[in-house]
Amino acid sequence: MRGEIGSHEIEIAADVRRGVARLTRRLRAERAAGALSVNKIMVLGHLYREGPSTPGEVAAAEGQQPQSLTRVFADLERDGLLTRRRSEQDRRESVLEITPAGREEMERDMAERDAWLAATVAGLTEAEADLLGVAGRLLSRIASAPSTASAGAGAGSGAPAPTPAVRPDAGDGPALAPGTASSSP
Repeated sequence: MRGEIGSHEIEIAADVRRGVARLTRRLRAERAAGALSVNKIMVLGHLYREGPSTPGEVAAAEGQQPQSLTRVFADLERDGLLTRRRSEQDRRESVLEITPAGREEMERDMAERDAWLAATVAGLTEAEADLLGVAGRLLSRIASAPSTASAGAGAGSGAPAPTPAVRPDAGDGPALAPGTASSSP
């Protein structure tokens, strides 16, 4: 690990940010008409990955205020995609949990996006596809890095947070056998 931030690292960071943003927009555009909203998928994705969570935990993990997701939680509950129950630790608080129908909806949404992405990857050379697989694991590793904002370090502090090692099962979804497509939301 080099640990130094120079113009080369800043250029790479900008390329990665732009690429991730474009891919995110494209994957969103590839979703079927009438699919759940991005916020609904975000909430279901959190519950799919993390398991039962309080509304505050979901909001904090997704960088939102709990009150901005109140309608989303209510709609998902009404549609049978999540359940809400009282917390056993604090009866004033509720706990959200994805239902089997919510899990199915999440898996269908991921499969649609994965199908487009797999078809696109099939058009790459074998070396490009392999490199993209490595890049995907590196992006997961970067996304798992501790936030420097919460530690009080600014963007130019020169003290990047260490990133965790890439594990074969480090995706956001359930662990998969080697060589299978990622099912992470």
